[in-house]
Amino acid sequence: MTASLGARAAVVRKEGASFHLESIALDDPRPDELVVRIVASGICHTDLSTRDGLLPFGFPAVLGHEGSGVVEAVGSGVTGLEPGDHVVLSGAFCGTCPTCLDGRVVYCPSFPKLSRAGRRPDGSATMFDAQGEPLYGIFVGQSSFSTHVIVRAVNVVKVPETLPLELLGPLGCGVMTGAGAVQDTLRPEPGSTVAVFGLGGVGMSAVAAARIAGCGKVIAVDVNPARRELALEIGATDVVDAANDDVVQEIRRRTGQGVDYSIEASGVAAVGRIAVESTQGQGTTLLLGAPAFGSDFSVPWFSILSGRTVRGAIMGGSDPRIFIPRVSAMIGEGIFPLEKLVKYFDFDEIDAAVDALERGEVVKPIIRMPAQAHS
Repeated sequence: MTASLGARAAVVRKEGASFHLESIALDDPRPDELVVRIVASGICHTDLSTRDGLLPFGFPAVLGHEGSGVVEAVGSGVTGLEPGDHVVLSGAFCGTCPTCLDGRVVYCPSFPKLSRAGRRPDGSATMFDAQGEPLYGIFVGQSSFSTHVIVRAVNVVKVPETLPLELLGPLGCGVMTGAGAVQDTLRPEPGSTVAVFGLGGVGMSAVAAARIAGCGKVIAVDVNPARRELALEIGATDVVDAANDDVVQEIRRRTGQGVDYSIEASGVAAVGRIAVESTQGQGTTLLLGAPAFGSDFSVPWFSILSGRTVRGAIMGGSDPRIFIPRVSAMIGEGIFPLEKLVKYFDFDEIDAAVDALERGEVVKPIIRMPAQAHS
């Protein structure tokens, strides 16, 4: 056990509890694993849904799955990565099954177990508390609410050292889910019309990507006026007030017959039907949000019979090994405005960061690890 690291993690001791900073120890890395010193981690609503028991995971737990950091140690079988490399961590996939080999890694059949078992496939833990008791870790392949983590090398993507590493963690989930949905799943034609429902990190990323793709109209829908204003700043051509407007009628008024594509990024099941009805007769709706497990929604039969398509995507349907370098380059070139979506918090301010996210005051909070963890 690598107790000498002096790692600290934000531990959730039981369902619904707050985050509590504790000293932890890491197991030794296996041949296919790395030790990564986390520089920063985005906070995602999926972390909070898991904390609150809406999505399955064990406790006590270390959550977090939008980590960026520096490689500290590599297992004996790792190639292509070495200590000192700057990396972004992605979701958990096996990397060897036919689905992974076909580049559809986010649909890997092992993805759910690797993401939510809290243990390696052999049942062993990677994280332990100060008393030596195992913690549920490797959350979505990471558990990045920790100063140090053990991750599988296949789930790590190297990024240029010229980029601000503390900014890049959300590329592994929130940004990939929204922007990847546009770039890799919908692939809208230049001049086409898109409506995005829910302007959190996922929705804002979709808005930015739709602008970059050359969509003629990008309609951003949310109840929060500050987020609607920010959406206009990063690429939306129109905004709709979901609290006070008849959303479907407003979208039809502005497009003539509805949008070509709609993206549901709020995670509110009832919004799914509105997203479908906002499309034109042969339009496509993509579901990205993650409501409580078991949620559903209904749409009129003839709305689908007219030729509409409803589909879903995990993490935008992207391969992080391709998506992360691509959007990293866009950030470096000033094309993708991720810096406008984030607010930084110190690690010991994690509860304040969570509160700001839940109140809708911050689109994408990022917690930065303390300076002593970076030495």
